[in-house]
Amino acid sequence: MSVTILPSPLVSPAWLAEHLAQPALVVLDASWFLPGTDRSPEQEWQAKRIPGARFFDFDDKVSDPDSELPHMLPGESLFSQAVSELGIAPHSSIVVYDSHGVFSAPRVWWMFRAMGHNSVAVLDGGLPAWEAAGYALESGEAATPQPSTFQATYQPDWVIDAETLHQQLETPECQVLDARPAARFYGTQPEPRAGMRSGHMPQAKSLPFSQLVKNGCFLDVEQLRQRFDALSDQEQRLIFTCGSGVTACILALAAELAGRDRLTVYDGSWAEWGSGMKYPVVQS
Repeated sequence: MSVTILPSPLVSPAWLAEHLAQPALVVLDASWFLPGTDRSPEQEWQAKRIPGARFFDFDDKVSDPDSELPHMLPGESLFSQAVSELGIAPHSSIVVYDSHGVFSAPRVWWMFRAMGHNSVAVLDGGLPAWEAAGYALESGEAATPQPSTFQATYQPDWVIDAETLHQQLETPECQVLDARPAARFYGTQPEPRAGMRSGHMPQAKSLPFSQLVKNGCFLDVEQLRQRFDALSDQEQRLIFTCGSGVTACILALAAELAGRDRLTVYDGSWAEWGSGMKYPVVQS
C-alpha cells in the first residue's frame, strides 16, 4: 500500500504539484465565506479547483446537525461516514486548501486532528498561491470518489466545551488566545452576529489571526514563535477561540508550526460564549 509522507503540517504549492498524482494523496477544497457574502464555495469549487480536489463542506454536511451553533464538530459516526464518502481512507494523506489563501483550510486540518487522523496538512497560500505559481486547474463536474472506510477516533485534548473552559479560565496552566480582530476583542466594534455581547473572556489575550499571515501565507516559523512567546509560556496549554471556531484553527496550526504541542480549540467560540448572559465577558 503506497503512503504519501507529509513533510510538515504546512506544504507549499511546489510540494503539492510534485506529489499530486500519488494515489494515497487526497486534496480537499475547504473554502468557506462569512455569512452575508452571497458566495457559494461549492459553486466556486466546481468552477475552479486544483485537479482532483474534492469539496469538504464543514459548514453544512460535516457538522453537528443537532447543534444550534454554526459548523460545530460532528460526532465520530457522522464524520466517519462523510469522510468515507469522499474516498478518504485510513492510509490517506490529506492536503487542505481554501480560496482565500489561509483562512478556512486550518479548520479542516483541526477537524481531522481532533478525529485522530494526523496525516493532514494545509496548502500555504491556498488556491491563490497555486494559481500564481502557474499550476494547472480544472473545472466542471468532478468525478465521484470511490467510497472508502474511514473510522474517526475522537481526541478530546483537541477540543474544549464552554463549561470546561469556564472552569479553567483562571488556571495559570492555560492561556486563552482570541483570533478575532482586536476591536471586537476589546468591544469597540460590534459583533457581526446579531445578539452577541461585545468584549472577551476574562484572562484571554488578543492574537488576531491576521498577525500570523501575510499575503495569504503563514509567517515564517521564527516569527510565529515570537508571537506565541510574547503571550504565553512554553509549558502552557493554549486554548484558541474566535467568532465561530474557524479562524481559531489558524492559531492552532500556527502554534503547532511554532513548536507548541498542548493545543485546544474552543469550538463554540464567541457564537456560544457571547450569546446570553451565562458566561463572563469583559471589555478591558
